Amino acid sequence: MSSRHEHVHGPDEPCQAAQDVYADALSAGRIARSAVQSVPCLTDLALLQPDPDDGQWLLPVSASDAMTQLMLAHEQDIRAKQQHAADLAESFGRFIEISAEAASVSSPVTILEGLGTINTALDLAVNECFDELLTIQPEASSRGARALGEALRRVRPLVERGVRMRSMYQHAAREAPMTLAYLRFVGPQRVEVRTLEEIVERMIIIDRKVAFVPAQPDRRVALEIRHPGAVAYLVGAFDQFWQLATPMHEAAYTEATHEGITGVQRSIARLLVEGHLDQNIARRLGMNVRTCRAHIAKLASTLGSNSRAQLGYLIARSGILDET
Repeated sequence: MSSRHEHVHGPDEPCQAAQDVYADALSAGRIARSAVQSVPCLTDLALLQPDPDDGQWLLPVSASDAMTQLMLAHEQDIRAKQQHAADLAESFGRFIEISAEAASVSSPVTILEGLGTINTALDLAVNECFDELLTIQPEASSRGARALGEALRRVRPLVERGVRMRSMYQHAAREAPMTLAYLRFVGPQRVEVRTLEEIVERMIIIDRKVAFVPAQPDRRVALEIRHPGAVAYLVGAFDQFWQLATPMHEAAYTEATHEGITGVQRSIARLLVEGHLDQNIARRLGMNVRTCRAHIAKLASTLGSNSRAQLGYLIARSGILDET
């Protein structure tokens, strides 16, 4: 018999058993308490709540509502930690200024190695942001709970300071639960969001004075750029992408247009015809490989394809790539 002691994992590592039980609860509208004894994480995460009419049953809660309730429950603790961080930042204020002055004099570009070093440098720069934050976030659809918490921790002081924020994601982010939860929590009046089918690598620009860009594909090495000309160039590139992007509140190309084929599937079809592998297609469109393959399967079913080679032929013959 399973026990709570045996059922140990982090909140960002949901077990398959919990997912199956939660799906059963949603399907049936309720679930017996005895059926969830082996998956206590469901009640820990507030995904199930007692049935007020019958104590032997539990009722499923919308995952989005449960997450929001838990996040709000931790609000006071978060604010206390933020105040502590602000006090530390104030204590280190002059040291940070000296460090920044030395960095700008010694080199306009700093190489940051390791995620810890990168995040520390980014936190220091964001703490000094008072006017504008520009971000490009590829692969936001694969953002996990831990990344969501990190993003909320970093953005909250900016919201309180009234910093203008503009963010760009790929179209796939429109269907990403974690990204949508982040945007709902921050609020559309605080951050302006647009999406594109494909965007460049991750980029963060702070007050048009300092920019962070990855220096390696695994993003474990980054460049902190403070050269005014280089930063201005990156801002110009951001603004060009911004003009081409679709505002989040407007319909993007994701709607079905041809025999039930969505714009996402049409983009996948184009990359398939160009000879790209599933992993490359997923990366370029900002989705995980499993989601990409599900779209490919739907595309094959719609066009009546029995093989990958036949799918390419049917895509070309169908005319879906000719649509605008």
